[in-house]
Amino acid sequence: MKIGILQAGHAHEALMPTTGDIAVQFERMLEGNGFDFVTYDVVDMVFPASIHVCDGWLITGSKHGAYDDLAFIAPLENMIREIYAADIPLVGICFGHQIIAQALGGKVEKFKGGWAAGRTTYDWNGETLALNAWHQDQVIERPADATVFATNDFCQNAALVYGNRVFTTQPHPEYGAQFMGGLVEFRGKGVVPDDLLSQAHANLDKPVDNARIAAQIAKFFKERTVA
Repeated sequence: MKIGILQAGHAHEALMPTTGDIAVQFERMLEGNGFDFVTYDVVDMVFPASIHVCDGWLITGSKHGAYDDLAFIAPLENMIREIYAADIPLVGICFGHQIIAQALGGKVEKFKGGWAAGRTTYDWNGETLALNAWHQDQVIERPADATVFATNDFCQNAALVYGNRVFTTQPHPEYGAQFMGGLVEFRGKGVVPDDLLSQAHANLDKPVDNARIAAQIAKFFKERTVA
């Protein structure tokens, strides 16, 4: 099964030598499932010739907002709608979660409650799971076809499913301690409140349930279900 990774941003240059770019982390996260991967740097306006060149698609995180006036946003939204109409499985993480919701009729905005940074717990379809989060933007209104799969008091729409077509998560199952620490050091200062950065740094070595969510994503691509 070929998975197309639509890379909507790049890792900080200081992290590239150790963690690789964003798409590489997803390849690492999903390895062992028999997938082949191809990456398209949509943030740099590199798009596939057709939505049918891959069997499934994954949209990554990004430092950009889904509502930003950037060249790649509108064609990416059009591609999302085409993928959805063609009934090809689609996964979105963080920015991917948000841009999919926006493209399919939901609303994304900078959350008035502020930032989520670092290890965060969620009610994940009845389980209590922990994942690394890094966002202020949120899906405030979900599309009509979307149902909540994970939530907490801070982020109501933490994961969404759209029937058997789309599975999206606001937190990052691809983020390990090294990458999370790099965000705290290189992207957070002066942007994220200092107390949240300190808490995120203190929690770097605490366990997260990345493998559990990676398994759900792999199952979704293969079987069209996460339950």
